Amino acid sequence: MQLFLHTGRCALRALAAAASLALLPAQAQSLVDLYEAARVHDATYQGALAQADATRARGAQARAAVLPQVGLAAGVSRTEADVRADAGKAARDFSTQQVGIQATQPIYRPANWATRSQGERQAEIAQAQLQTAEQDLIVRLAQAYFDVLGARDTLTLVRAQKAAVAEQLAAARRNFELGNATITDTHEAQARHDLVAAQEIAAGNDLQVKQLALDELTGRSTLPWPLAQPVALPALAPAELQPWLAQAEAAHPALVQAQLAREIARLEVDKARAGHLPTLDATLGYQVVNNPQGMIDTPLRTRVHAAQAGLQLNVPLFAGFATENRIKEALALESQAQAQLDDTRRRLTQATRTAWLGLQAGTSQVRALEAAEASSQSALDANRLGYQVGVRINIDVLNAQSQLFQTKRDLALARYNLLLGQLKLRQANGSLTAADLPAVNAALAAPAAGTPR
Repeated sequence: MQLFLHTGRCALRALAAAASLALLPAQAQSLVDLYEAARVHDATYQGALAQADATRARGAQARAAVLPQVGLAAGVSRTEADVRADAGKAARDFSTQQVGIQATQPIYRPANWATRSQGERQAEIAQAQLQTAEQDLIVRLAQAYFDVLGARDTLTLVRAQKAAVAEQLAAARRNFELGNATITDTHEAQARHDLVAAQEIAAGNDLQVKQLALDELTGRSTLPWPLAQPVALPALAPAELQPWLAQAEAAHPALVQAQLAREIARLEVDKARAGHLPTLDATLGYQVVNNPQGMIDTPLRTRVHAAQAGLQLNVPLFAGFATENRIKEALALESQAQAQLDDTRRRLTQATRTAWLGLQAGTSQVRALEAAEASSQSALDANRLGYQVGVRINIDVLNAQSQLFQTKRDLALARYNLLLGQLKLRQANGSLTAADLPAVNAALAAPAAGTPR
């Protein structure tokens, strides 16, 4: 009996290993490799890069408000005049040509300085938005990567279960032919075999769908590394919640964006209040006017060169209460920005707590499922032995098999969720970077060279 149990268990392991190897490629890619591919191919991330460049350029435009403005103007005009005097009248036609350059330098314009500061904040927002897009790409890639691994493991386990049920079906048929079992055992085993065959079809289709999603994300034919054996999942560091919350408060990209938006709103208030203040500009100009045919009062050719320098002061007196209402509007928008900042801070704290608690629960779930896997294996061995000696029926063995393979599947998915959960926790508190991928990648292992697909 012990030999039967050992042989059956080894056969299951060999079949599961063979099915798993059949799914692996000759050249598989790690999570880090596929991240580099996704950075280049993913349209969402490329769009975020373009948006960041546009935002930086918009911020740079704001600097123009405090820099010199220089313009060149030229023109040609034709005058036809009918000059009348006591002595008579005469026609006087002539052309005028002019060209000039004018420069203006703001000296005191509080609104312009506020605009420049807003542009600087916009550039910082662009960087925070790009960081958010990078974190989103990492999580989306990891999700798609582990979805493929989970679907692959599911298909492998379903195939192994199908082989085990086929063995049980063959045993039920032999026992029926020998008169040691009823036809009911055969029908039960056949029904379970048909059910698992249907599950195999569904699992194969799910793997193809998940594979296509990962291929689309990376722009290449993807073949992810499986989990290393024995499985060694990275430990969470730090293990306490408080450091994660402190990190979220310190430098979360979403919080940085909300803080910068509040500062932009405050600067908008300064701009509105500047409507009550005077402005002072320095002006410098040079103009050349050429009259090749003279003018009305003289037929002689003239050319005038004129240079000018000065200060221009504008003092607002009354604008129909427009400035007062702009200030009220800006103050209300500043209050709105502050409320959004407070809401962002609360949401990030809650998201970090939720992700951390989920990770703790996931760790406990993995341990529980590892224990359940060992218990389910023992239960299957006991039911097989009981079936051989006649104290268990065929359906008991089939149920024990189903429970074992379901536990194995749940354990595999729980492990992937745990790896993904660590990345999501770092995303929740804003500390996720590409440098966090190697630690997760270390839990994976490349298949042996030359492994058949």
